[in-house]
Amino acid sequence: MSGIRIQSFVAPGFEENGYLVWRAGSGTAVAVDPGGDGEPMLAALAKADLRLEAILLTHAHVDHVEGVAALKQATKAPVHLHPADRPLYDAAADQAAWFGMRIRPLPPIDHDLAHGQLLAVAGLAFEVRHVPGHSPGHVILYCAEAGAALVGDVIFSGSIGRTDLPGGNFTQLVKGIRQHVFTLPENTVLYTGHGPPTEVGHERATNPFLVPHHGGGLA
Repeated sequence: MSGIRIQSFVAPGFEENGYLVWRAGSGTAVAVDPGGDGEPMLAALAKADLRLEAILLTHAHVDHVEGVAALKQATKAPVHLHPADRPLYDAAADQAAWFGMRIRPLPPIDHDLAHGQLLAVAGLAFEVRHVPGHSPGHVILYCAEAGAALVGDVIFSGSIGRTDLPGGNFTQLVKGIRQHVFTLPENTVLYTGHGPPTEVGHERATNPFLVPHHGGGLA
């Protein structure tokens, strides 16, 4: 066992999955995609006596960022996002308004994420892979030691992220999944932005959006 723990939080409303990731005994953790579950994450950090070292965002749709302000205010942890999703992040209040909701003003982004970057934080190592198509700056975060990838809304169990939102592109998303998700080891656990976890091998063999003949040919 790697000793790496991944705890999921399901936010009300959008039912978005946020995650805390930490190495047992390290005393530090990272938060990934704190949606409407910022306060429960803070409670879990306090209960486990963990210090939050970073807030990592796979992308900047409102359901994945609405808890950022609470975490940042309480912990001062730096926020990381790919720069291509900065316009979405800056427009989070407008995104919320589309759904008839309000969110707290978001703090500035502290660090940019980049494709191929090896991010070392809280005693963990994440390989950043840029997989646009659901949003322009979407990334996945692969932790080889844990045999896990936090994939946001790129791919789900039996489905893929929607591509009808501004900046979406179906062909780009499918190509990115094949290049940057399906090249991970078969048994890599995919921690998704909505719904249950799945595995690379299972999705490669069964995901109806990704079998080679989808739409009459390769997307």
